[in-house]
Amino acid sequence: MKKYFLPFLLFIFYQSPAQFFKKDKGLAHTFSIVARDEKTGEIAVGVQSHWFSVGTSVSWAEAGVGAVATQSFTNKSFGIRGLALLKQGKTAQEVLDILLSDDAGREVRQVGIVDAKGNVANFTGKNCVDFAGQLKGRSYAVQSNMMLNAKVPAAMAKSYEANANLPLAERVLEVLKAAQKVGGDIRGKQSAAIIVVKGEATGKPWDENHLVDLRVDDNAAPLVEMERLLKTHRAYDHMNNGDLATEVNNMKLAMQEYEAAMKMFPKNLEMQYWTAITLANNGNLPKAILMLKAIYAQEPNWKEMTKRLPKSGLLTLKGKDLEVVLGVR
Repeated sequence: MKKYFLPFLLFIFYQSPAQFFKKDKGLAHTFSIVARDEKTGEIAVGVQSHWFSVGTSVSWAEAGVGAVATQSFTNKSFGIRGLALLKQGKTAQEVLDILLSDDAGREVRQVGIVDAKGNVANFTGKNCVDFAGQLKGRSYAVQSNMMLNAKVPAAMAKSYEANANLPLAERVLEVLKAAQKVGGDIRGKQSAAIIVVKGEATGKPWDENHLVDLRVDDNAAPLVEMERLLKTHRAYDHMNNGDLATEVNNMKLAMQEYEAAMKMFPKNLEMQYWTAITLANNGNLPKAILMLKAIYAQEPNWKEMTKRLPKSGLLTLKGKDLEVVLGVR
């Protein structure tokens, strides 16, 4: 029996830590970026992985505070604790040092942090699965593990620096695409997430967290789907801006915003519909009627919707004008 005892002890010694971390924290072998846009002050974190719903564990951000990516053998507490420490005024490196100082699993961790001033820090434990690596640049940090090859961090850094003209979310997406293009995760791809928050807190978290908050939880081509979602997000930004312009009776701006949205998604009936209602409310009945007629032909329920709008005040026409709009066939 003695000849089996030492191998058994070695098996227990090497298996227990991995089992502990897997059970308690979860896995997210992946690639990610944390960054601060030096022009706008906006802060972002982006990630892709061959793991279900990676955005629920890896990516953390708060307006005016910073962003954290915690991966490999993920320690979710690093997200919450990391942001809390940043909020106290500690730098990205100080926060990273504190988080790792009492972490028994530090050698299987990978972490990236950016603070609201653009300071960055990252860490790759020596037991992270190859290829594992990291790079830091001006106001950004990239990190990856379990990659097909060692090219990923350099490709991510190159992409980030080459796309400074893009809005931050689109810039982060290009970084993730660059990582995938040179090989990405050795296991493939499944999920992705991008978060962008304001660089300064306003005391109104409902307005500042999050400017962009998109997740693809389970998809054979998560970055393709992320690109579609980001485009949709931008189109609805135009719709929201149009609504705000309408509230202050700036109809010229409202129509510019609505038309920008429809240009991005010309087949989206809802965008067409609210544009038509706005036109009707502001006296352009001929164009509104043409649009409504085409909309009703594709989906009759929009006509029923129109009947309900006067009660809520969203359709302000009265008398014959109202009858004309409600009677469109």
